[in-house]
Amino acid sequence: MNLAFKEKSNSVSQAAPPAVTSSPPLAEAKPVAEEGYRTVGDYTSAAAVMQARKLNVFYAENHAIQNVNLDIGRNEVIALIGPSGCGKSTFIRCLNRMNDTIESSRTTGQITLDGEDIYARHMDVVMLRARVGMVFQKPNPFPKSVYDNVAYGPRIHGLARDRTELDGIVRTSLERAGLWVEVKDRLEGPGTGLSGGQQQRLCIARTIAVNPDVILMDEPCSALDPIATARIEDLIDELKQNYAIAIVTHSMQQAARVSQRTAYFHLGKLIEVGDTDEIFTNPRHKLTEDYITGRFG
Repeated sequence: MNLAFKEKSNSVSQAAPPAVTSSPPLAEAKPVAEEGYRTVGDYTSAAAVMQARKLNVFYAENHAIQNVNLDIGRNEVIALIGPSGCGKSTFIRCLNRMNDTIESSRTTGQITLDGEDIYARHMDVVMLRARVGMVFQKPNPFPKSVYDNVAYGPRIHGLARDRTELDGIVRTSLERAGLWVEVKDRLEGPGTGLSGGQQQRLCIARTIAVNPDVILMDEPCSALDPIATARIEDLIDELKQNYAIAIVTHSMQQAARVSQRTAYFHLGKLIEVGDTDEIFTNPRHKLTEDYITGRFG
């Protein structure tokens, strides 16, 4: 399909890990590379919106992502876990081509959105990033009013025909981000004047205002207090009804609370992927078990 912007309803060089070949073979394990290891579990999703196949990312000579296959499914949250520097953030930055901004970055393999290669030459990266939105670790509201933060995307993409329609988009987005009641009397105030948790929800409202297909979250709660974190987690649970969500987190407790599937990365490789309950209660790869039980990481 053509990746032109779709108008939609506004309703909401370290050593490689030990080879798995020494372990008993798993019938359901699918090969991801020809380098002596296999990802444990099924990396596919029946409701896949995005699919990464044989994905490799290099930063100059550093092979940061190594032959990763993984689907991002609609109406679910997939958590990406693993120790620092294992490739989690690099992976999700590939999904909306944020790595294009890094001069030394080089990507091979394929990532598709609704079946279309997002690295194809004809791809409009601006439109791609509207359909695959990103929420960063640190809240980054624009130096504009609360209203203009949310209205920015719909304005540049021409999603509103007049001010009344734009007002509706702003209100709906803030409501879906759980922020409307708190800011409805402060819409002309600066977005940077909100609390940290409110700023993060404002950034989420800004993301969903252009009706994306996928929301990427790179440790969205790491800079927030426990109360604000709980609000964001509740919001993620609500948003999955309308979006595909991939979240990078260092908190295994958070991954267990918000996700339906979990993918464990280690030294740039996808080691294990599966239902979150299974990953945390019965991991099938030694590296996954060692990480979850705190032996390293």
